[in-house]
Amino acid sequence: MKAVLCKEYGGPEQLVIEEVTDPQAGPGEVLIDVYSAALNFPDTLQINGKYQFQPPMPFTPGSETAGVVTAIGEGVSRVAVGDRVMVANLIGGYAEKVKSHESTVRKLPDNMSMNVGCGFNMIYGTSYYALKQRGNLKAGETLLVLGASGGVGLAAVELGKAMGATVIAAASSDEKLEYAQSAGADFVINYGKEDLKARVKELTEGKGADVIYDPVGGELFQTATRCVAWDGRILVIGFASGEIPAFKTNLALLKSSSIVGVFWGAWLMKDPGANEQNFVELFEMFEQGKLNPLVTQIYALDQVTQALNLFIDRKAVGKVVMQMQAES
Repeated sequence: MKAVLCKEYGGPEQLVIEEVTDPQAGPGEVLIDVYSAALNFPDTLQINGKYQFQPPMPFTPGSETAGVVTAIGEGVSRVAVGDRVMVANLIGGYAEKVKSHESTVRKLPDNMSMNVGCGFNMIYGTSYYALKQRGNLKAGETLLVLGASGGVGLAAVELGKAMGATVIAAASSDEKLEYAQSAGADFVINYGKEDLKARVKELTEGKGADVIYDPVGGELFQTATRCVAWDGRILVIGFASGEIPAFKTNLALLKSSSIVGVFWGAWLMKDPGANEQNFVELFEMFEQGKLNPLVTQIYALDQVTQALNLFIDRKAVGKVVMQMQAES
């Protein structure tokens, strides 16, 4: 099979595509023919040696795929050969085949395409865990979503609306904000040309946002900490800006606010039962039409460099997908 390999740390240009031995399903494992693989910002960190989890070299990046089960190992009962599935792995997704433990594999809803399904796990898993378990977002509260045109940002906008919040979407351009509006945002702020703090205060009648969802970091985080409401929660999702910000703790004291870390990948292993319940609820919302995952660009395997550079250049909107084969 063909697979993308990282043999040395660096940018997407360092990646190579080679023929490698097909994986085999061992006990408790599932083998999948990959139809689609999602690309994510953390993939760019991992190939640079800057992510929380760094596998030994050489490795195939890619944490999310969708495809068809072609073999199962001894003891597997969660799925069967022929099932359409989504897979959440730490690595291995940028390949024509992937194997995974059955605990990381779940059946796709019948009306969910492979291109949508491959990117559903991380953005909705992360965003729902962030808003439900970590942010304790309640109906009637105000949610401010930064970086609202990216995959996790758009998911947060949709989920915030589904959970009954008033959603303020913030992004760096009017074009990006059009996507956030289509996802259901009540208000939008272009922080490329507007004062974020002033606009949040204006839209909330001086109160500020109850929950702030921040996948960007950097200077934007510093500004966001100044527009949080009393007893507000600032959710630290990631650092797409490339800068990990410091925090002035007196701001937390003055607003009795909380800075809350969100690491979905670690949590789902610590509390798999709660994660499974989250996905039951997420699939229900999808079936009800409350969630409409946006796939904006589709690339071939040999276009991996071009695709990953969208994240490095901060031009990715919605989900970016590599398609290995089309559904019939």
